[in-house]
Amino acid sequence: MEKPMDSFSKSLIADRREIIFRPEVYKFQKFSEMAEQFRLNERDLVMTNAHIFEDYMKDAGLKCQFVFREKFGPGEPSEQMIQEIFDAVPYDSYDRVIAAGGGAILDLCKLMGCRRPDTVHNLFFKRFPVLHEKEVIAVPTTCGTGSECTNISVAIVRDEKDGVLTGGETKLGLVSDDMIPDKVCLIPELLTTLPYKPFACSAIDALVHATESFLSPHRKTMTSELFSEKAMELILEGFQRIAAEGSEARFAFLDPFVTASFYAGIAFLKAGCGPVHGMSFPLGGTYHVPHGESNYMLFGAILDYYDAHKPDGELMRFKALVARSLNCSPQDAIPALEALLQRILPLRALHECGFTEEDCRTFPVSVEANQQRLMTNAYYPLDLSSEEAIYRKCL
Repeated sequence: MEKPMDSFSKSLIADRREIIFRPEVYKFQKFSEMAEQFRLNERDLVMTNAHIFEDYMKDAGLKCQFVFREKFGPGEPSEQMIQEIFDAVPYDSYDRVIAAGGGAILDLCKLMGCRRPDTVHNLFFKRFPVLHEKEVIAVPTTCGTGSECTNISVAIVRDEKDGVLTGGETKLGLVSDDMIPDKVCLIPELLTTLPYKPFACSAIDALVHATESFLSPHRKTMTSELFSEKAMELILEGFQRIAAEGSEARFAFLDPFVTASFYAGIAFLKAGCGPVHGMSFPLGGTYHVPHGESNYMLFGAILDYYDAHKPDGELMRFKALVARSLNCSPQDAIPALEALLQRILPLRALHECGFTEEDCRTFPVSVEANQQRLMTNAYYPLDLSSEEAIYRKCL
């Protein structure tokens, strides 16, 4: 059931590097320690959220240029939002970029460290080169995206087919090693004001990253496997604590969660993500479902699809790993995992966010047209009919 592979996916598979691990990595207890270490000054651009600034940065009296992401609108980065930020922040007004936020801010700041394109649309459709020119320091304030160490920036862009705009929107990932941040600073303190639902969504997102990297059929390496396994173990341990003790238990486990997210980012940098992300991207782009939650909506159904079609091999190893963590049999691992996640965050059906019967038919077409980088990395291949069946199962 192998499907034809696009040239970009082929190039990713042909890359024989065992691991891509470029950023220098630091851990600090407080943001003030990081600011002192890097001597933040007036030529530094700090992109963050207003509440992060108020809680952790304001008292430091820094002279940096602060940009609050929410000033440019809610939700995930869009083509229009990126252009508005480019217009508001002249390229010659800063020398370094400090990204202090979740995946959206990290992805935006990767672009802020690169040469400005003629249009954002051309950049994401690979008609303008990605050229890294300014130092980027990534400081994650969630525990899910792994974006602090990856070579991808994701945005909602105007959809096109064969070079012609369709009138709709889709979510695309722009991939280039030039977008890997120069430095990463892990500061668990910055997660203490993260509300429970965004925390849960981001941690589930990290679990999906680790799982898809572990199951990657073409691009997994021994190093990515090591990091994905450790990430899954840490996340499942933390989830079991929360399930047993309640949501407040997460505060004593923030360091392992932020570490696990980073490990999962290292893993999927080389091994890649797969259909959970590929099929969730148009869901996030159309209905603006938060990224971690949109992945969660499809995660269980895709694992069930894999288990129905190829239960042995790497999936059996995955089930054995989950079984060890959850103290169950490998045969019960996927149902036990799904039950645990339900205790962490109740799963919403797709229709609850506006998804329609017609979307079950049209979304697979968009996925096949725009998400081949992810869909060709499926543990077991999917096609239009199987993708439609998965959407219907989650509807």
